[in-house]
Amino acid sequence: VDVQKVLITVNQGKKVKDKLEKVFKEKQTELKGEEGKIKKAQEAYQKQVLVLNDSAKLNKEKEIQELIGALQNKTMQYQQEMQNMERDLKKPILENIEKVVDEVSQSEKVDVTFEVNAAPILYAKNKVAITDKVIEVYNKKYPAK
Repeated sequence: VDVQKVLITVNQGKKVKDKLEKVFKEKQTELKGEEGKIKKAQEAYQKQVLVLNDSAKLNKEKEIQELIGALQNKTMQYQQEMQNMERDLKKPILENIEKVVDEVSQSEKVDVTFEVNAAPILYAKNKVAITDKVIEVYNKKYPAK
């Protein structure tokens, strides 16, 4: 079974992907806005650098560095939030996939079922690919809400 294919192909998986993309775009837009603020601050500093005294230069440089640090922190925070959200949204789907794989494996009278990407099988006497059947059964059993 290709679990990754099942995960991105079942209707619930598509909804999760769409939701993650939407949240990612929102966060990306916010971060681009922050980048714009930093760029403007840097440009303003470059225009004023010749007329500022040393103390004012240090203050402006410090402000810009603080903006950059805040952006880096926010970026790391958003990456962590996205990873957590993805894990939380995919967990119940993966649990249901496991149940469906068991069901399909039994109905297809398969003795052993392998995850394609984890344990590639070079040879099997009666190799049966059940990925598409798992997707079909999953969508019937767990319709997207």
